[in-house]
Amino acid sequence: MAAAVADSLPPTTYGCSPALLLNSATSSSSTTARSSVASALAVGTGGAGASDAAGAELLPVSNVNVHPLVLLSVLDHHSRRQEGAGRVIGTLLGKRDGGQVEITNAFAVPHAERGDEVAIGKDFNRQMLALHLRANPRETVVGWYATALPPDENDPMNNGESKCIADTSSLIHEFYAGECDDDPIHLVVDTSMQYDAMALRAYKSIPVCVKGETLANMFHEIRLTLKSSESERICVDRMIASTSSSEGTTTLATHDESAALQLSMEKLLAMLETCSEYVDKVVDGTIAPDDETGREISDTLNSVPRIRPEVFDKMFNDSLQDLLMVTYLSNITKTQLVIAEKLNESLGK
Repeated sequence: MAAAVADSLPPTTYGCSPALLLNSATSSSSTTARSSVASALAVGTGGAGASDAAGAELLPVSNVNVHPLVLLSVLDHHSRRQEGAGRVIGTLLGKRDGGQVEITNAFAVPHAERGDEVAIGKDFNRQMLALHLRANPRETVVGWYATALPPDENDPMNNGESKCIADTSSLIHEFYAGECDDDPIHLVVDTSMQYDAMALRAYKSIPVCVKGETLANMFHEIRLTLKSSESERICVDRMIASTSSSEGTTTLATHDESAALQLSMEKLLAMLETCSEYVDKVVDGTIAPDDETGREISDTLNSVPRIRPEVFDKMFNDSLQDLLMVTYLSNITKTQLVIAEKLNESLGK
């Protein structure tokens, strides 16, 4: 456990639109300077000194499920960061179910760190949240993410590994505590690829209080699991199947898309026939009904939207026309580019 000592009081400055400025201000009213624990202490799961120092009970959140889209959003934000930026942060969206937190989406939030001060784009965060909620009204803010900082060579306790928790993490965590309905989750993505792998860590914060006054936050690492839906799994599998050629272009795995679609439709038809055969046997009394199976069939049928055949045909034809138009325009664009390249070559000679 690493700790840094600083003369500071709990942040008291809020406002400064369009950014929220959280400043770890020093105390000048007292003749005796107060020493407080660092703004953040990183503690691994099951650390022996964690519960003793914080005097807290078991954490209510026991597991965090992260979807691949969140990881891709964080990596995209990290690759587009400004030159010289130490780390990037953003807002995590998802839902809570008891002790389970499922993180399904994320978006970047601009920020700047200068010493003990952190400036966060408060208005930008609220505007992006409002846009996301229009598309996914069931999602809520569940925490924030950050990329790990590179090792500090001046730190005597530096062991060559990236720094997951910074001294300013408590200030950012306090901002998101006001944005979340419950205690926020802090997700850290280590992009250093030090061990040819990308480390993910999730933290839950517990305030450290002395004589009723909160002086710091203690971050406990909690269990994290990567979880993907069916559509996400298909996309990830397709990305993994992609290979880079020697020219640097990307070539997809050699299997026919139409054959894969046909196989999928045949599988769907087989499952529908199995369900229909089961229902017919239950109605005829050949087999005894199973309540759980019946509920699953009912839920599946209720999830399918009820659309009249003529309406479905119109929707399908409209979508097909749109797809053909996009294909036609893309082919025209490719032709125009080829002609432009030929003309440039001819004029260059």
